[in-house]
Amino acid sequence: MSLRAFFSRLLSSSSKTPRLDNGADSHNLKTGLSHSNPPKSNWRYHLVRFFIALVLILSAVWLLLAIWYQFGMRSPISWLMTLVIVGILAALAKAAYATKSYATKNSKIWRDKQLNQSTALDKKSAVKWLIGLYGAIWFIGLGWFFSIEAKQDRDWMAEVSKQVTYSRDANNPDLVTLTNVRNFDWRTDKEATEHWDTRTIDMSKLSGVDVTNSYWMGPLIAHTLVSFRFEDDRPLAFSFEIRKEEGESFSALAGFFRRYELSLIAAEERDIIYTRSNARGEQVYLFPISHLQQHEVQELFESYLTAADELNAEPAWYNTLISNCTNIIFYMARIVSGERLPWDYRIWVSGWLPNYLYDVGMLDANPEKDSQPWSMDTWYERTHINPKVRGFDNLAGNSAINSRVFSKQIRQGIPIPPLAESKADAEASAKSAAQDSKE
Repeated sequence: MSLRAFFSRLLSSSSKTPRLDNGADSHNLKTGLSHSNPPKSNWRYHLVRFFIALVLILSAVWLLLAIWYQFGMRSPISWLMTLVIVGILAALAKAAYATKSYATKNSKIWRDKQLNQSTALDKKSAVKWLIGLYGAIWFIGLGWFFSIEAKQDRDWMAEVSKQVTYSRDANNPDLVTLTNVRNFDWRTDKEATEHWDTRTIDMSKLSGVDVTNSYWMGPLIAHTLVSFRFEDDRPLAFSFEIRKEEGESFSALAGFFRRYELSLIAAEERDIIYTRSNARGEQVYLFPISHLQQHEVQELFESYLTAADELNAEPAWYNTLISNCTNIIFYMARIVSGERLPWDYRIWVSGWLPNYLYDVGMLDANPEKDSQPWSMDTWYERTHINPKVRGFDNLAGNSAINSRVFSKQIRQGIPIPPLAESKADAEASAKSAAQDSKE
């Protein structure tokens, strides 16, 4: 059955026009001899009308928000399109209601065989014409929206003005030299002395991964960073962030409408974590990830290098739902760890990411081995950074030494897990930890 036939059958019992499927009915309409009452609408008819109205309203809201966030609330284009779209929908609602209510309000006329058929048909034609006009405008708007391209050359804020690049040692590919590693001296949440460093790291010395969650908008929403630890060097943090322009502020709603480019920042922890825990006063927690092999850590680090290459080659849009600071990390980590990281709704609720890691065994439920297992509440208590760095002097001494001190201080009281020796050991330990988390 075709879609057209389906809707025809669905609405047939609620049609306001008498059927013309036989000669008698046709004759009765012409001669005015019909004595039947107008048919009554049923629930299917009203349900279809409701969903059509809902689709029209939601699609209009989406298009208007896209226009407002692209052109601004004060733009003449925004107001003009608002008037056009609202005007069309208002006219459509009026015409549709008039068509629906004509026979109801004039049932006596119907029974007296004096229904004005041409008026009803004119109103139905108006409804179809208005729907067609709105659909054309909406699809043009959709095409415009997806034609908006991300850019590299805007008036960026200082902290996202540069993006990390890298090169490898020709004789030893494990030696990676990163350029534009951010190492700002933050005085307040808006004032800092800029430093963009060049730093060489040895990937063969990678010893683990930490996930940092910074809560700035309640318990459900957090910014997620990933730090890589090294055997004989200070950690290096990576953060996917919106690339804000000067004077621009973040809006989660605007993030659905191609308002912000995506940026990858490589930074010292005393910069990118300190600015959240101390300068901004966000509540920050650091979670060491357990049961990883070294090759998994190295592959995840390589994923960040690949992401840097892609963003430098072609800018991309940040999206609040599908490409934000948390789920991009999950996409990369799942490529490395596969089914050990199952899909879960908490991937899109960034504030609950630590609970997800705990439930799948990537946070050890018994990290101290010889003491009481840790609950998730214990993990939050032990990993809370703010009390550990309250009053930390971020401007004192050499920045490299200061970075080491800060990174050591935020890990106080947190057992740092060793790397797993084999895949079987990693999977068995993670499975055991996941089981312990449920007890």
